[in-house]
Amino acid sequence: MEIKDKLEILADAAKYDASCASSGAPKRNSIGKDGFGATTGMGICHSYTPDGRCVSLLKILLTNYCLYDCQYCVNRRTSNVPRARFTVAEVVKLTTDFYLRNYIDGLFLSSGIIQSADYTMEQLVQVARELREVHQFRGYIHLKTIPDADPALIAAAGRYADRLSVNIELPTQDSVQQLAPEKSVHTIKLAMGSIRRKLDEKAEEPKAPRFAPAGQSTQMIVGADASDDQQILTTAETLYGSYKLKRVYYSAFSPIPHSPKSVPLAPPPMQREHRLYQADFLLRGYGFQVRELLPASGNLALDIDPKLAWALSHREHFPLDLNRAEPHMIARVPGIGLRNAQRLVELRRLRQIRYADLSRLRCSMKKISPFIITADYFPSNDSSPSEHLRRTMAEAPRQMNLWPELQAA
Repeated sequence: MEIKDKLEILADAAKYDASCASSGAPKRNSIGKDGFGATTGMGICHSYTPDGRCVSLLKILLTNYCLYDCQYCVNRRTSNVPRARFTVAEVVKLTTDFYLRNYIDGLFLSSGIIQSADYTMEQLVQVARELREVHQFRGYIHLKTIPDADPALIAAAGRYADRLSVNIELPTQDSVQQLAPEKSVHTIKLAMGSIRRKLDEKAEEPKAPRFAPAGQSTQMIVGADASDDQQILTTAETLYGSYKLKRVYYSAFSPIPHSPKSVPLAPPPMQREHRLYQADFLLRGYGFQVRELLPASGNLALDIDPKLAWALSHREHFPLDLNRAEPHMIARVPGIGLRNAQRLVELRRLRQIRYADLSRLRCSMKKISPFIITADYFPSNDSSPSEHLRRTMAEAPRQMNLWPELQAA
């Protein structure tokens, strides 16, 4: 098979993995050194950076052959998709050629399981080793870790990769047993634990060998099983606390041709994935806990964001006097982010905060106005029922296509 045909198959097969972004890679370049490539502190991802740069990774599988039969996976053993496999040399050549042509900023490499977990992990490590040691590649490398692989292989991967990831895929052991019987949550967490120990060793001893400086991440599939958002976020909260993950990524389940009956025939709303990312950011950056966002089992609201939903459920905290409130409470006001909360704290050291200051900071005035008090503003609707405020602030519904397949054609 021609390498371009392999690339078409194996790049398409990798599109379902969302855990390919990094915001923690150290600054590294080849100025005044041998080799080529660079990373930046801005991070690398399949997106646009805040300064407008479009950056991308060569995101591929080493192979989409797989011994496992995970029911939600397009590359499962019983799937009838076209199969292909790169050699180590082909991946190295693609990465170096694409980088030198300025097509990419780095490599995201995953793989189906072939022969054994150890054999597959050896192949992934060999790609990273040749890029680093033979070609002196200084760009970004993200390797997907095979949980069942020998810990020595995972340690070797961390010496060459900027980030490692171990995908847990589903939030509960029961779901894993049902949809991915060859996998084990216990084994996955053991791999995460071994990576965390290596990261801790490096943090405690700076002269220790380099190990995955951008940390580790994971991914959960949303909508492939019956798990609700509370279960998903509770699992994420546990993973952040126990394994110091940099990110948990959420990927809405995408039905694939000839899917088994054990998985849904329709995808979940994409808005559900979006709300999970918003809630995850509140957990990581704002000090929220899952029990605050979802005190009972169920899913996040789709019509309003999680912070607004929390504020509407806790009206006893509002309206909040921005000239007196604690900084962490200012950040919990809908429409005020972490950066603007800090700016407001700095401003009130000089003078009292006024309503116009919020507009100058480009806060969402429609969202913020019922929840704040300033030196010259007190909300007239502070006693309005939460349900009334919710109706006025909810996102407008969008008309869906009656025949989306015709629209796509």
